[in-house]
Amino acid sequence: MSYQHQYVDGTGIHFPVGKVVCIGRNYAEHARELNNPVPSEPLLFIKPGSCVVPLAGGFVIPRDRGAVHYEAEIAVLIGKPLSRQPVDEEIRDAISGFAPALDLTLREVQARLKEQGYPWEIAKAFDGACVLAPFVPGDAVADLADLGIRLSIAGERRQDGNSRDMLNPILLLIRHICGHFSLQPGDVVLTGTPAGVGPLQPGDALTLELVGLSRFDSQVL
Repeated sequence: MSYQHQYVDGTGIHFPVGKVVCIGRNYAEHARELNNPVPSEPLLFIKPGSCVVPLAGGFVIPRDRGAVHYEAEIAVLIGKPLSRQPVDEEIRDAISGFAPALDLTLREVQARLKEQGYPWEIAKAFDGACVLAPFVPGDAVADLADLGIRLSIAGERRQDGNSRDMLNPILLLIRHICGHFSLQPGDVVLTGTPAGVGPLQPGDALTLELVGLSRFDSQVL
């Protein structure tokens, strides 16, 4: 199952499914747990809209390409066009929703490609590689510097992060993205993952939440 045509934000407005712009290593502890250097500026990569699937009802992971790692992230839904260097007020006005999401990674495939100096899109952009929960309205988040993201598997807390710990906060991230390419309604920004990533297994029961705003149960099918 995938998002074939549109998202619905927390107020009922529909948007086409666009690209997913991801931020690598935006939490220092996550960079360290994978023995990666902490970047001096936001590290960007893109997932196509075709890889997005809903969290509701469970989701499927590849079973023939090595370890599939979960990375819980705060997802930001863009509701108005943004380009060049928008000011904070423009960016905040363009944010239509927030959701918890999973950025799935074929970790062994990624490591092999990185060792060879090759691009690693196939480890990040495969069908089903972005799992999105429903969005809450953009104005439901009063403080962008205090937004929590949590993931539990089989009742055990695996990731527990907060936007205050981001190396690059949400508004700065979006402004940085717009300095390179435009964002359009229906695009989603994944803002990075806190420490605690690890492999998923078929049958895993998950709870994914934006702390105090939304909480969802799902399962790896």
